Amino acid sequence: MAKKKHPSAGTPATVALTATGTAYTLHAYEHDPAVPSYGEEAAEALGVPPDRVFKTLVADVDGSLTVAVVPVAGSLDLKALAAAVGGKRATMADPAAAERTTGYVRGGISPLGQRKKLRTVLDASASSHETVCISAGRRGLEVELAPADLATLTEAVIAPIGRA
Repeated sequence: MAKKKHPSAGTPATVALTATGTAYTLHAYEHDPAVPSYGEEAAEALGVPPDRVFKTLVADVDGSLTVAVVPVAGSLDLKALAAAVGGKRATMADPAAAERTTGYVRGGISPLGQRKKLRTVLDASASSHETVCISAGRRGLEVELAPADLATLTEAVIAPIGRA
């Protein structure tokens, strides 16, 4: 997978990838604002199985915002997320707080290049793929990279936090 430079598509996520020399491929597609699931839209637009496209969710674990990266084909297990970071209780974060803290808009939140670095948990299923796709920081823009690179760059805990 060759690193591609896309100056017009520079988001904090792609800037972070380029700065570290991480190999990635950028995929742009026409985003439909009326679509109910941004992740499923991305999978369909890219022709990638939904278990290889991962969504970035922000949760509140015992008062601390935490990023969960799970396949769009499933959902987040909040109990498993809390356990993965040594917490007791997790709830979905307020969308405005998630946007303010990450610097991204809902549907375009990337686990990379966030305004404030949050602890991150990557679903263990990512390891079964050569590459995964995540938001590149904007609706209609995905970045494809190796799961090991994603885990390294986000300093993620890898744990089974997704549900089919």
